[in-house]
Amino acid sequence: MNSLILNPGREKSLQHRHPWIFTGAVERIKGEPQSGETVAVRDTHGAFLALAAYSPKSQILGRVWTYRENETVDEAFLRARLARAIGLRQELAKTTDGMRLVHGESDGLPGLVVDRYGDTLVMQVLSAGMERWRGALADLLVELTGCANLYERSDAEVRDLEGLPARSGILRGKLPAPLIIREHGLKFHVDVEKGQKTGFYLDQRDNRRRVGELANDKDVLNCFCYSGGFSLSALQGGARSVLSVDSSAEALALARENVKLNNLAADRAEWLEADVFKSLRLMRDQGKSFDLIVLDPPKFAPTAHHAANAARAYKDINLWALKLLRPGGLLATFSCSGGVTADLFQKILAGAALDANVTAQIVGRFAADADHPAVLNFPEGEYLKGLLLRRVE
Repeated sequence: MNSLILNPGREKSLQHRHPWIFTGAVERIKGEPQSGETVAVRDTHGAFLALAAYSPKSQILGRVWTYRENETVDEAFLRARLARAIGLRQELAKTTDGMRLVHGESDGLPGLVVDRYGDTLVMQVLSAGMERWRGALADLLVELTGCANLYERSDAEVRDLEGLPARSGILRGKLPAPLIIREHGLKFHVDVEKGQKTGFYLDQRDNRRRVGELANDKDVLNCFCYSGGFSLSALQGGARSVLSVDSSAEALALARENVKLNNLAADRAEWLEADVFKSLRLMRDQGKSFDLIVLDPPKFAPTAHHAANAARAYKDINLWALKLLRPGGLLATFSCSGGVTADLFQKILAGAALDANVTAQIVGRFAADADHPAVLNFPEGEYLKGLLLRRVE
């Protein structure tokens, strides 16, 4: 078997079961492996460390399949991993029919994301190793879930880093129209063809419920609202008013449809197509204020390399949101940037509060829902973090 031979001392991360092998850790490549091929990873003395998928175009040269030398990465291996991941999500079916079934490295399937929306699956193939098994994965997913429809959304930017072209389209069956999921008593239209991520922010499911519980009789501002997840939860929770801001007219139209779909009070919902950064300043200049603000921006920092620029953006929106909060008001603020750690995010918020000249307390913390697990030795999998802040004065 072709092999990656590591530099002296670079085996430690694999011994701690971190699943990525970076180019700088590799002393030499034994043989001529093809893109996506399974290779053995060995230390400088030849001792076995792992089996990994080889990705010659990426800075992550290998993604670990298994740390067991006696395993074979084949269709049976993939079937077992998929079945385990799907089985772990069965409890969620009691509250929703929209859930993440496979969460990449955290499910032992590096570079694969699979979301379920009712009877429709959406698959993202994000690594060279998974690209090699693309056809088999499609067949296995339909077989193991019983879903009739499978759509591919392998159009994320990370594929460029793997040397893979963007790809999207139907793989099995057809897309139902409309595609609607249920979640905590609410229903949502999902656009898997053009929507963000795979069509919906499944990772915020429980956080939407929590915001809804806080919204009763409050004036709510929801920024970067997309298809209105937090807005609908706030309306369901009895909000006095909800102002939702997004730069996308298509997203706002979908959000309005979701309000109608749930027979919620449209007269308590206001929609604003605008740039959030400019809108926050303008609202402050207009003397507006709110009891509850949600900031759920897109990914500002995909890697740590982008953290500095992201920090400025996070600080800006949180500073103005804190200024717009009434005394005693709550700010639910999030970061989905893998390059911004939870500690750094809290420091950014502390700086924003200082510059806004307000005192804020941490009264809660947010994370991704249970179908987006993060294994302990892979902190990169814990990308979503959030804080619930109260403005004291």
